[in-house]
Amino acid sequence: MKCGVQILLLSCLVLNVGLPAAYGQSKPTREEKVRADKAKVESEGFWIYNDLARGLEEARKTGKPLVVVLRCIPCEECVKLDDDLMEKDPVVRPLLDQFVCVRIVGTNGLDLSLFQFDTDQSFAVFFLNADQTIYGRFGTRSHRTEWVGDVSLKGLAKALQKTLSLHADFKNVKSSLAAKRGATPEFATPEQFPALKAQYGPKLDYSGNVVKSCIHCHQIGDAKRTLQRSRSEPFPEELIFPYPHPASIGLILDPHECATIKDVVAGSWGQKAGLKAGDQLQTMNGQPLLSMADVQWVLHQTDAAGASISLEVLRNGSVKKVSLKLPAGWRKTGDLTWRSSTWGLRRMTTGGLVLEELTSAERQDLSIEEDKMALRAKHVGQYGPHAAAKSAGFEKGDVIVAYDNQTHLLREADLIAYGLQQTRPRQVIPVKVIRSGKTLTLRLPMQE
Repeated sequence: MKCGVQILLLSCLVLNVGLPAAYGQSKPTREEKVRADKAKVESEGFWIYNDLARGLEEARKTGKPLVVVLRCIPCEECVKLDDDLMEKDPVVRPLLDQFVCVRIVGTNGLDLSLFQFDTDQSFAVFFLNADQTIYGRFGTRSHRTEWVGDVSLKGLAKALQKTLSLHADFKNVKSSLAAKRGATPEFATPEQFPALKAQYGPKLDYSGNVVKSCIHCHQIGDAKRTLQRSRSEPFPEELIFPYPHPASIGLILDPHECATIKDVVAGSWGQKAGLKAGDQLQTMNGQPLLSMADVQWVLHQTDAAGASISLEVLRNGSVKKVSLKLPAGWRKTGDLTWRSSTWGLRRMTTGGLVLEELTSAERQDLSIEEDKMALRAKHVGQYGPHAAAKSAGFEKGDVIVAYDNQTHLLREADLIAYGLQQTRPRQVIPVKVIRSGKTLTLRLPMQE
C-alpha cells in the first residue's frame, strides 16, 4: 500500500542505501549513493519518488493526507532517524500507511509558496491535504550535529496521529489552518534566485552529475541573504534569526510530544505569561499545533518589533487562554552560530573570523568588565572572501573589544546581527583588539 505524501525537508540529501563496501573495496561515491538510493526506493515502492504531482493526485483519489519527505544531498547526520522512520519503527510505519508518502530529493523546482521552512534544518516534514492545505510541520534543530533534544520518533508518531484527526475533521478545521501558509515569496522556486540561477536548473540532472545539479536546502537561505546584502539594505531580524527556537523565549518543549512544555526558564517571557511545565499548547494565534516546528512557524511569523501571541493551553484537564507578550527585539535572544548559513554571514561581517566569548576569569585577566565586548578570534579564514580579516591583519587569539566603535556586542551573534543591519558592503570599519597585552585598531572591510 502506498504511504501518504511525505515531504521530509532535510537540509541535505541523506543517502543510506545499504551498500556496505566489501573488504578492500573503496566506499561508494556520493554520485553512486544518490543513484543507488533512487533505484532502491523505486524498487521497494513504499515512497512515491520525486514526484509531488503524482502524490497529490493519489491523495485526491484515495482521500488520504500526505506526508512529504525531502531528502537533499548528502548529510550522514540525518540518516539514523530517517531510516528508523521509514523502515523500522513499529508505531510510525503503520501510521505512514494511512498517508500518501512522497520523497523529494533536492529542492530544484520546489514550490516555495507551499514549502516554507527553516532551510538550516536537517529534518523537516510537511503534512498536507490533497488541496495543499498545510496541517503542520515537523522537524526542529538547535545544534549543528545533534537533534535528539528536538525531534523523536515518538513525537513524529503523535504528529502523524494528530494530522489524521485534523484530516478527519477537515471541513471544520480548514479555516484555522490558513495561516500555516505564508506570504507569496519573491521567487517561486529556488533556482530563480540570482545566486543560483546560473548554476542550477529546475530538475536534477540524472544524465550527468546528479550531485552537482542538486540545490541543497541551506542554499535557499544563503541565496536570500546574499541577495539582501547585494542590495545594500539592512537585514530584517527574521532573516538573521529565522524560525526562533521555543527555548529562546524560555519554553523547553518535550520532543516526545506534540507541543508540551517540559520546563519554563525562570524570568523568561514564557514564565511572565504564566506558562507552566506540563502545559499542552493546543493552539497559537488560532493555529492547531502538531509539533515544536509548528510553534516555530508561529514565532517566525511574529513581528520582531513586538507582539502578543494568543495561546490555548490544556492544563489539568481544562483549556486556559494565555497571552504571550514579546517585546521589540525579542528575536535577538536566539542563537544563529550553529547554523550552516552563519559561515556566509561571517564572510559579510567578520571577514571570515569565527568568534568565541571569553570566560569570566579571562575577562578579569584582561580587565574587561562583564557587560563589555570580549570576543576572541577562534579561527581566522584562510581563503578567498573568508580571508578578508587575515588580509586586514587579524590573528588567531585576538580579542575584539570594539567593533565599529560598539562595545556592547557580547556574543558573536550580536556582532553579526549588528554588522548585517548597520554596515554596508565596501564599507571599512574600525575594530579594536587586544593582542599580547597591547591594544590595536585594525580596519576590516565589509563584504557582500
